[in-house]
Amino acid sequence: MINFPTSKLPDVGTSIFSVMSALANEQQAINLSQGFPDFNCPEPLMQLVTRYMHEGFNQYAPMPGVPKLRQRISEKTEKMYGYLPNPETEITVTSGATEALFAAITAVVKPGDEVVILEPCYDSYAPAIRLSGGVPVYVPLAVPGFHVDWELVKRRISSRTKLIIINTPHNPTGAVMSRQDMETLANLTDGTDILVISDEVYEHMVFDGQEHVSALQLPSLRERSFVISSFGKTYHTTGWKIGYVVAPPVLTVELRKMHQFITFCSVTPLQLAIADFIENEAHYRSLPAFYQAKRDTFCELLQSSRFEIIPSAGTYFQLLKYDAISDEHDLDFAKRLTKEIGVAAIPVSAFYHDKTDHKYLRFCFAKGDETLQKAAERLVKL
Repeated sequence: MINFPTSKLPDVGTSIFSVMSALANEQQAINLSQGFPDFNCPEPLMQLVTRYMHEGFNQYAPMPGVPKLRQRISEKTEKMYGYLPNPETEITVTSGATEALFAAITAVVKPGDEVVILEPCYDSYAPAIRLSGGVPVYVPLAVPGFHVDWELVKRRISSRTKLIIINTPHNPTGAVMSRQDMETLANLTDGTDILVISDEVYEHMVFDGQEHVSALQLPSLRERSFVISSFGKTYHTTGWKIGYVVAPPVLTVELRKMHQFITFCSVTPLQLAIADFIENEAHYRSLPAFYQAKRDTFCELLQSSRFEIIPSAGTYFQLLKYDAISDEHDLDFAKRLTKEIGVAAIPVSAFYHDKTDHKYLRFCFAKGDETLQKAAERLVKL
């Protein structure tokens, strides 16, 4: 009889994204749950990948990332945020943003360290902290609006605080942190040893004339931050799992120690193709208008529904409040919606450690107009 080891994450099961996508497939429902587009990436980008594969670039890439890609990331960063990071010492290409998050957290968090996370939050943060022996310190975003209560954050900081994790534009709520928010964080951490992870994977999806304010734009934040981005989001290629981290040299050294033992490197022809395509500046600069149009289409189609709609400020997610329709727990309502209405969404309680239920569902609008039309037709019948 084998005595199996005790689980390191005994309270963690299959992610809600997998659960709801599986249920959507089983019920043949329209899947607006998991955050991926149902349209393809740009054709020239696919052609570049094929070309590099046929040219024989199919072996290991350098551990920190293909040099040409890191150089192009540096140039793009300067165009967007006015800061030119050193591609050799400050940029690391990772196998997606989730790997980047795991590498950054495990690089700096030691047993007993506290990490402040704002919830609802992406579900990989807390498990990575716990696996490193750290202690997640949860600070709820203020409802409605899901803005940061900085006084509450300040009260949750202690002598054991090692790290604060922020996410803007924010998954799942679509909230966007302002320049004042970032300046407040800079002032809060100034004169301390507290580090920051700034999860900015939806950086090119900010709407209504707002700007995305990066931690890289504030020198006092930049010197203490891992800033994480995702080509999967920017180029509609979530399955490629290519992300990157910009961090000061001393943090990059530690991040790469983790990265080399997690994936070592990321897919070579994909990196080379992105390095070429990234010079198409028009693509990423067009994304705010592209996704705002999809948000507007989805919200307009739902105007006659009983959902409460506050248009998303960023990302490709829209929250819908359903308390006028049902008093069910959001997980139960999301499952019933999938089975009876044929539209799958994510219950926002899944993004809280204690499953807090504010009666919101998260819908992904990174879909073709026909998909959004069909989903809305079903949702307005509730």
